[in-house]
Amino acid sequence: MVFDPNSPDFKRDPYPTYVDLRRDAPIFRDAQTGFWFVSRHADVSALLRDRRLGRSIEHVLSREALGLPPKNPRYASFTKLSENSMFDKEPPDHTRLRGLVHKAFTPRRIESLRDQIQMITNALLDAAVPRGEIDVLEDFAVPLPVTVIAELLGVPEADRHRLRPWSHDIVALYELNHTPEQADRAIQAAEEFADYLRHLARERKDNPQDDLISALATVEEAGEVLTEDELISTCVLLLNAGHEATVNVFGNGLLALFQNPDQLRLLLEHRTELIKPAVEELLRYDTPLQLFRRWVLEDLEFGGFHFKQGEEIALLFGSANRDPEAFPDPERLDITRAENPHVTFSLGIHFCLGAPLARMELQIALGTLLQRLPTMRLDYQPEFRDSYVIRGLKDLVIRF
Repeated sequence: MVFDPNSPDFKRDPYPTYVDLRRDAPIFRDAQTGFWFVSRHADVSALLRDRRLGRSIEHVLSREALGLPPKNPRYASFTKLSENSMFDKEPPDHTRLRGLVHKAFTPRRIESLRDQIQMITNALLDAAVPRGEIDVLEDFAVPLPVTVIAELLGVPEADRHRLRPWSHDIVALYELNHTPEQADRAIQAAEEFADYLRHLARERKDNPQDDLISALATVEEAGEVLTEDELISTCVLLLNAGHEATVNVFGNGLLALFQNPDQLRLLLEHRTELIKPAVEELLRYDTPLQLFRRWVLEDLEFGGFHFKQGEEIALLFGSANRDPEAFPDPERLDITRAENPHVTFSLGIHFCLGAPLARMELQIALGTLLQRLPTMRLDYQPEFRDSYVIRGLKDLVIRF
């Protein structure tokens, strides 16, 4: 069978290919990328929890032993963000970082944002209503989580317009086939974003305020504190992960509702009781992060295959979330789905720290949109961006 994740047709709709993969080659090694691809829900779930895999490997093997060239100094600003982020750390470093961040990024702090999220949502829709149409992405789904994260961190309002471009440029480097131009933009964005946060963190350390940057700058547990570089990487991670996925879940999910009008009608009629299961189903149905990579930290046998230390495994979240072994009738959008063990927020020690905030944002934003714009309609066929790992639309203009 043909598997080409760089194909425009595949990027537009990877789900038919996933059906073939799960049936014919649920685990296989791709000659082009060198990755092992894993597509079934049970396998993806098990490997996400397997401590013999990790987000980083250089604490186990040197680059030379891996057959990799020395680090390119040109990427230094981007590499520094990764090296100090819990996203790319394994225990014991990951344990220490996550514990410190969790002490500042508390459930209470997240819940305290509820009224603010509702207020921001209403203000964005107030601006759109007189026009009779709205680009749900650029006018609503993008500014909402960016504003929320900026409020949470304590980024001054005058600087917030810089956050989305920085984040957009940085995450492009996670694509399988990023271009040299994208790399240049990511490197520049990483440098500018880190410099900005370094200045802001030093201000907050000297003059703490009621925001997350101040909390991260002063958090301490058993004598442990965040270094300045760890604080910066944590803030970048919270912004990137905290809005890229939310934006694309909202866009992909709303498109899915328009494509399934019976489900849209059902949600409009029973919005209050169905908003939570609906959000979970939208998280599953068209997954915003299609692929998550892990290093093999030690030789292991799995599913009849031998993974060697230093190889990489690509876990296909989008495929796992459509596996009929885990989800009855998985190709159907069902906002009343009771059991929904999707892997969109990952599993194991790298389970998404911001999942509660993302869920709250999506529930409030989607519920309010349906309440205020019940006559909304889609008059054209939106297109997906030319990316695979991060799956999202170019635009989504609705009229009402």
